Amino acid sequence: MQPTPITLFLCGDVMTGRGIDQILGHPGDPRLYEDHVHSARVYVDIAERVSGEIPRTVGPGYIWGDALSELDRLRPDVRIVNLETAITAAGEPWPGKGIHYRMHPANLACLTAAKIDCAVLANNHVLDWGRGGLADTVSMLRAAGLSTAGAGADAREAMAPAVLEIAGGARVLVFACATDDSGVAPDWAAARASAGVNLLDDLGDRCADAIAGRVRAFAREGDLTVLSIHWGANWGYRVGGAERSFAHRLIDSGAVHVVHGHSSHHPRPIEVYRERLILYGCGDLINDYEGIGGHESYRSELALMYFPTFERTGGRLLRVALVPMRRRRFRLERARHDEARWLETTFDRECRPFRTRVRREPDGEMVVGWDGEAHPATDG
Repeated sequence: MQPTPITLFLCGDVMTGRGIDQILGHPGDPRLYEDHVHSARVYVDIAERVSGEIPRTVGPGYIWGDALSELDRLRPDVRIVNLETAITAAGEPWPGKGIHYRMHPANLACLTAAKIDCAVLANNHVLDWGRGGLADTVSMLRAAGLSTAGAGADAREAMAPAVLEIAGGARVLVFACATDDSGVAPDWAAARASAGVNLLDDLGDRCADAIAGRVRAFAREGDLTVLSIHWGANWGYRVGGAERSFAHRLIDSGAVHVVHGHSSHHPRPIEVYRERLILYGCGDLINDYEGIGGHESYRSELALMYFPTFERTGGRLLRVALVPMRRRRFRLERARHDEARWLETTFDRECRPFRTRVRREPDGEMVVGWDGEAHPATDG
């Protein structure tokens, strides 16, 4: 009898600050320091103009909407998000930065409502409210039972993995990092005696080899390892040669099973390389951008939930399921038929150069296919 496979839930940016924070049960100070918007409530107003009235003081599960039933249906062993929001009621906005996100700590139940296991913090918003805000974020998350990766009190903590234990004695290790082209400022880099983000110098071979060595130093036989990386621009499907070479080198090292990319506001291509998974950009899952114009061709109101399944022994990729969603009234809903069809067609087109393809099944779920993929008839 084959050991039970391991399924992960992965997604891109989960931004629960600003307008989202204002509709939750404990809205924080709405003041903003943006050039043209000075209250977070404006983002609620913008969304209501296109989608209708949004309720206030909503329960913690409201923003997840239909995603909660999908999580219950697919029952992933581990749930990992890129949390692009500081959790603090204190601090000062980072000087010179145009946009600052934060959520009031009393609203943290919006993450536990979805039973999130790990919040990746290596991104360009976790220090929006300074190093004090980062300290609050880490302490609040850990007090609520969530693990963190990618930022911390010093470089050692920022580089350390989240260690997630699952039934049967298996572990998932989540390492996280960011690159400056995603908007992370150089002075946000964690140092020996300074809090910050695990910021990479570049995507060269030396950097990839250093990460692989760090993973091997922590991992033990049977661990499933994830490298979560905030990289690249907000818009565009193109995958740069440096990104692809970096991901391939990590997998060639044998140390990393999944490269979990994020930063783009829409999904980017998927690659399966040597039976391991590369998500070049997962796209946003939760944000307050509803009603904001620009880049309409990317249909950024649409989102994907990612559910890859791996062989428990050896970490071979067995299946990748995608659940298409849409954001409406600051809540996730199942994508309509035409929206899911658009995602399927667009995503399949962009994945083809990577020798992957996407098909939608009768239940609306999308499945990724690749050359040499595993088949249930032969995998037991």
